[in-house]
Amino acid sequence: MGGTMGTPSLRAVLVLAAVLVGLSAPRAAYGRPNFIVILADDMGWGDLGANWAETKETPHLDELAAEGMRFVDFHSAASTCSPSRASLLTGRLGARNGVTHNFAVTSVGGLPLNETTLAEVLREAGYSTGAIGKWHLGHHGRHHPSFRGFDYYFGIPYSHDMGCTDTPGYNLPPCPPCPRVGWPLPSRIGGKDCYTEVALPLFENVTIVQQPVNLSSLTTRYAEEAARFIRRASDSGRPFFLYLALAHMHVPLGVPPQPPPASGRGIYGASLSEMDALVGRMKRVADSHGKGNTLLWFTGDNGPWAQKCELAGRLGPFMGAWQRQRGGSSAKRTTWEGGHRVPALAYWPGHIPAKQTSHALLSTLDIFPTLVALAGAALPPNRRFDGLDVSPVLFGWSDVGHKVLLHPNSGAAGKDGEIEALRLAQYKAFYTTGGAMACDGSIGSAEHHQPPLIFNLDRDIQEQEPLDVASGEYQAVLPAISRAYAQALEDIAADNISVADYSQDPAATPCCDAQHVACRCRAPGSPAAVLAHHTERRVKLCL
Repeated sequence: MGGTMGTPSLRAVLVLAAVLVGLSAPRAAYGRPNFIVILADDMGWGDLGANWAETKETPHLDELAAEGMRFVDFHSAASTCSPSRASLLTGRLGARNGVTHNFAVTSVGGLPLNETTLAEVLREAGYSTGAIGKWHLGHHGRHHPSFRGFDYYFGIPYSHDMGCTDTPGYNLPPCPPCPRVGWPLPSRIGGKDCYTEVALPLFENVTIVQQPVNLSSLTTRYAEEAARFIRRASDSGRPFFLYLALAHMHVPLGVPPQPPPASGRGIYGASLSEMDALVGRMKRVADSHGKGNTLLWFTGDNGPWAQKCELAGRLGPFMGAWQRQRGGSSAKRTTWEGGHRVPALAYWPGHIPAKQTSHALLSTLDIFPTLVALAGAALPPNRRFDGLDVSPVLFGWSDVGHKVLLHPNSGAAGKDGEIEALRLAQYKAFYTTGGAMACDGSIGSAEHHQPPLIFNLDRDIQEQEPLDVASGEYQAVLPAISRAYAQALEDIAADNISVADYSQDPAATPCCDAQHVACRCRAPGSPAAVLAHHTERRVKLCL
């Protein structure tokens, strides 16, 4: 006994291990957890009231933060739509999964078919899987979500500004409604930024159920279908995974049917309130099917779209001041913090401690491996992942995330998908800057930096003043950054890399009636239109 005073007994070790297993494996007590991942579109870090006191329109999201965990150093894997979503659903950067820029209305391809989605892994593990909302990872043939692991799909195939509607909403430039039979061909109002030839389609599984989409009722439809999916899955006794990819806060912004009280932020504030109410409803629905059974993870696909001016979100303190002083955007499409640092919340009563703020360096890349681990499933073999299993952070046992986080070019200066910035601890290195449009129309000239610009984010969160190349701090950190950058590129080059098909063909355009102007499913005033609120003509899309 005398020799074991400082060493725990075997019995104590076993007891402690049992306690830890109970905490780390909630599946043992509750069965496998359900998962709801809610992805906002073009939402700024400062659009969450819990992040930024000036924002008053997010009481339900703020409640989620109070009852769960808020992540303040959480990043999207890319700063534009398709690459960000591809990375969330594969746990891999676009440099690996092949999705380096956005897919088009006429795209033939999508997320490469040899990439395995989170939905495919969870469905194989016995989960009911549903996707509701924006897809933007290919809609033609087997790239459609119904063939990518989702048992149920309801939503739009790409961004809701990529097709005309009869309720065009608020955009810069403003866009006209869809043309109707007998109307003259539309003048190109809004120029190339407005899609006037083909209406935006709404899918249920592989069927177009409405074209053009009624944007005014889309939020309600998403909420109803999400609640229905959760109810069906719960009734079946299977755990579920719901991927809810919202239209908010991407333009065009619509006015909710019952606008909330004026917040001083006009249309944007009203739309933000509508999104917040939808998230609140999802939380109530999840809780009603067994509080503590469902992990709800809310985040965004990228930062605000600065060129949309007052229709763009709040950056919070992440101004990218160095870039803004030289012209151009420091938000969506860029590798400045405003482009990829996004709001993030996790809520799981009884498992994720309440009222917690995490400063761990995390990413949407982490959602894939974390949910796979919590489901007791295995990661797909023969590929490398950029995401981490961050369940220790969720459970409050650790506040350590990535040592290094890579930021790819997402439509600004440089080649699409290439790693143009790198985060190492509090340091951020830029190899290329410029190339994204700001509200004032300026773009900012492309600049390549060798050696890189390096900012200390602990002291300079606005990214205003890079370290002096001659300073001791710069010279001390540059070798570690250079090593991390080289190792990352070597790791990607040695991986099984996919290549996306970005070819286009007008025949790939989703259209329920090619003979009808703008691909309308029903003519205005027809019996089908009169009954539209109750029934919809269902048109099978040829895939």
